[in-house]
Amino acid sequence: MLNYIEPVFRPPSEWKSLILQVTNGCSWNQCSFCDMYTASQKRFRAQKIDKVEQDLIKVSSSQAHISRVFLADGDAMTLPFARLEEICLLIKKYLPSVTRISSYCLPRNINNKTPEQLRRLRELGLTLLYIGCESGDDEVLKRIKKGETFASSLAALQKIKAAGIKSSVMILNGLGGVSLSRQHALQSAKLMNAAQPEFLSTLVVTLPLGTERMDEAFDGHFQLPNQMQLFEEMQILLSHLELEKTIFRSDHASNYLVLKGVLGKDKASLLSQVEAAMNTPERIQLRQEWQRGL
Repeated sequence: MLNYIEPVFRPPSEWKSLILQVTNGCSWNQCSFCDMYTASQKRFRAQKIDKVEQDLIKVSSSQAHISRVFLADGDAMTLPFARLEEICLLIKKYLPSVTRISSYCLPRNINNKTPEQLRRLRELGLTLLYIGCESGDDEVLKRIKKGETFASSLAALQKIKAAGIKSSVMILNGLGGVSLSRQHALQSAKLMNAAQPEFLSTLVVTLPLGTERMDEAFDGHFQLPNQMQLFEEMQILLSHLELEKTIFRSDHASNYLVLKGVLGKDKASLLSQVEAAMNTPERIQLRQEWQRGL
C-alpha cells in the first residue's frame, strides 16, 4: 500500500507496527560498522509532510487496526520538534487507535530538543526510542566514527528518561574487535548502569559488505571475535551489569546464543546460559551460521 524507499529497517520488536517513513536514510551515516544506508537511493532527506499525510490517509482508508507506529528510517528524531509534533498530531487524527509511537534515535538528536518538547512528544504518543549507543567505550566510539562519547550517550539517555520516554538501548557485541573487547564490555556495562534503560539488547557485529571500513578504523586490520570470544565478551558485560529492572534481549538474528530475561533478577540465570555455551556448547541450542541471516 505504501511506497517505501528500500531498504527499510526496523527493530525486531516492531514487527506488528506500521512503518511510517518520515525520513530516508541517516543524517550521520559515518559509522564504520554500518552499511545500512550507504546505497545511493538512501541519501538522507526528510519526507515532505504532505507525503506523510497521504500515507496515513491510505492506511486509514484501509480500515486496518493499527495500534503502533514506528517512524523510519534510521534518523527520524533528527527532525525538528515542530515537524515531529505535526507528524504525531497527524497520526492521532488519522489513526486514533494508535497507543504507541516509536523511533530510532541517535544520542545527538536529543541535544536540539528541550525537556518540555520531549514531554510534549510523549503526551502525543511518542513513548519509546531505540538508542544505538553501540558501546560505552570512548576509544571504540572514536574508532568507529560514531560521533558520540560515553558522556554524550549518558546525557541523552538521562534526558529521555526525565521526559518519561522509555529507552531501548542497543550494544554491539564484538564492536571493539579482539583488541578492545574487554574495555568495550566494561564501559558498556558502566554506561548502562548509569542510565538504567527500560530495555537493553545486544547484537553481534556483522559486515556483509566487507571489512574495509572497519579495517581502516582499526589501523589496517579489524579482527572480529570468534564465537567463543563473543561469549567471553558477553560474560564480562553481564557480570558487570547492575541493573534494577531492565528487560534484556539478545535474540536478534545475528546472535549465536538467544538470551532473554530481566536484569537484574535473571542475571545469574543469563550468566549460567553463557557459561554453558562456553563450556558445553554441544548441550546448548546455538544458531548455526546459516541461521544467522540478516
